[in-house]
Formats: sequence, C-alpha cells, structure tokens
Amino acid sequence: MVMRNESRNDRNTARGFTLIEVLVAGIVLAIGMTTLLTITSRALSTQQRGEERIIAASLLDELLGSVLTEGPQDFIKLRSSSGPCEAPFDDWEYEVDIENAVGSDPFKVLARVTSPNGTPYECGTLIAPKLGEEPHPDRAPFEPIDREGRWLEMQDEELLP
Repeated sequence: MVMRNESRNDRNTARGFTLIEVLVAGIVLAIGMTTLLTITSRALSTQQRGEERIIAASLLDELLGSVLTEGPQDFIKLRSSSGPCEAPFDDWEYEVDIENAVGSDPFKVLARVTSPNGTPYECGTLIAPKLGEEPHPDRAPFEPIDREGRWLEMQDEELLP
C-alpha cells in the first residue's frame, strides 16, 4: 500500500510540472506574438513612409522638369505657382518658388509638395535663363560638370570639421 501512495504523489507532482510547463509556454508564446505584431506594424509604417517619399520625389521631379522645359519665365506666365497636383495625386499640394535671375545668373527654383497627411517635401535647383531671342537655346554648361568629384568633395566636407 505504501507504493500506491508514492506513485500517486509522483503523478500529482508530474501534473504540477506539466501545468507549470504549459503556463511558461503560454507566456513565451504571448511574448513572441506581441513582438511579431510590433515588428509587423513598424514594417507597414516604414513601407507607407517609403511609398510617400517615392510619390513626393516623382512629383518634385515632374515640377522641376516642367520649369526646365518651359523655362522659368514662361512657367510663371503659364501656370499657377501653387495648388493641387494633377490626378491621381490631387490630394497632394504643390508650390513652386522661382527667384528672378539677374543678368546671366541662374534662376533659383524651389519646388515643394505636401502629402495628404501634411508632410512637406522640397527640392531646389538652378536653371539658366534664356539668353537672346532663340526659341530653344542650348542650356548646356560652358564646362562639363564633374558630379562624382563634387560628391566626393561634399563627403569630405561632412567628415572633416
């Protein structure tokens, strides 16, 4: 009879350990699921911000391209300097500031777009004025631009105080 009581105690002890193992597994599973949900929500918000930046870059490129092809003087005459973007981005707002050129100095053009949630994005450039009466002047620089060299200079300036 003593053996029966000992085996009954062993079974109760085993059941107690099994219950503790189930509770610990449930807690680990809950922590894992919480972490997974957090990572997923962060990934989705990062993707949405990335999509918004791509749209903003595309709209800015289109605005600056229009100013370049039409010429800064004609752009001011033909278009509004601000307003809603064209469909399918009519929930975005744009604004173009063109600083008048003096003599042969370039026009300073700053384009801004604002997302539907109010986040502003901007990009600026310099555009050479039309000189003379030629309808489609060559706007090439007098000297070739070394973009790679300029990029390296900018990186060196940022690294060195």
